[in-house]
Amino acid sequence: MRLHACRLRYIHIFSFIITNGKGEESMIKAVFLDYTGTILQEGGPDIEEMTMRCAKNSNVKDPRAMMEWWFRNLRIEEERSYGDSFRSEEDICMDLLKKASRELGLKEDLNQLQQLNINYWMYAPLYTDVLPFFERCTKPIYIISNNSDRYISVCLKRNGLHVNGIVCGDMVKAYKPHKELFEKALELSECSPEEVIHIGDSINDMKGASDAGITPILLDRKKKADHSDFKVIHSLLEGIRSVCE
Repeated sequence: MRLHACRLRYIHIFSFIITNGKGEESMIKAVFLDYTGTILQEGGPDIEEMTMRCAKNSNVKDPRAMMEWWFRNLRIEEERSYGDSFRSEEDICMDLLKKASRELGLKEDLNQLQQLNINYWMYAPLYTDVLPFFERCTKPIYIISNNSDRYISVCLKRNGLHVNGIVCGDMVKAYKPHKELFEKALELSECSPEEVIHIGDSINDMKGASDAGITPILLDRKKKADHSDFKVIHSLLEGIRSVCE
């Protein structure tokens, strides 16, 4: 009885994936995945050294507060960077380091800090559920990321991961939550919005996918999300049976 109840709960959680709302099967042909925060951990030795040095040699002092400042301002600048005003991730990050120098009293070698940040995009550790997800997923996987594909490719090669395509901000002159990245992924995958799902860890992922007509799934590994508008999973493996088999 207990096993039966668990199976029923599992089926209920993912019924939105395998039915179209009318009780009919809806075939998912591809999976779109976010990169940073979904595949790549928002941590690791490079980003931790960068934020530690920024905190130690500025008015902030607390590395955790420095990291929060960094990612908050990065997301703001990425959202502003669009179309004719588009800037590369490298340019945005260097501008943030200069902003930290002006506003936070940072006294550091900015080029060294920039290189640590670039290393983070390539060499940060993966979440533990990523490799099992890739091993078991039988559907084509496309990565949608603000980060450049040349950095993502290094990470994938190092970890022996294969994807069918990478869509990054440079390709469409836009970052999340703008829908252009998701529309480009649909073009590359030759799928309609109803034939894919997108898994990401941020509201920007949810908004961008939704605006492109794609079903978004919020990955909340820390179980802190409170977003009734989206389906929530706590591990990539939660969706593997319904999505990829």
